[in-house]
Amino acid sequence: MKSIPKPQPNEYDPYAIMYIKLLPDDGLVLQHLAENAEMMKKFFLSLPKEKWEYRYAPGKGTIKEILLHIIDDERIYAYRALRFARNDATELPGFDQDPYAVHSKANERNIESLIEEYSAVRNSTLALFNNLPDDAWIRGGKANDHFVTVRALIYHLAGHELHHLNIIKERYLP
Repeated sequence: MKSIPKPQPNEYDPYAIMYIKLLPDDGLVLQHLAENAEMMKKFFLSLPKEKWEYRYAPGKGTIKEILLHIIDDERIYAYRALRFARNDATELPGFDQDPYAVHSKANERNIESLIEEYSAVRNSTLALFNNLPDDAWIRGGKANDHFVTVRALIYHLAGHELHHLNIIKERYLP
């Protein structure tokens, strides 16, 4: 697999460090994405059914909503990466994750359909990133009023799911 060094702080919005720092500094982010997909699927399928719609506090997402949030976020960040990798200079808007969760109706879905969608999105993400030319990784553009490179976007989405995995383990599975 390709080696893609971690992005420098000037390549992403400062808040994204919370995700990027969750990944090793070995350049193997694509490998980690592939391996994490298997780990995440096993983890989610191992959860007791009664935990899937549990909220640890009022207004917090259920595990189903968190999984669909991970999927939505990955789609958006992969789309941004595609645009910037192809040298599209159009500034991209941000998004408000809260309405996405409300309108997703994640809790009306079964676990298997969520896992199937997660797998499909991850396979698509890996197909995109595994086939980018080497010079695309340092291309970038403005998204949500901040400059970001393609490599920062992939590190963001890889760390984002680990961030939510940690939250689930800490707050949903005491």
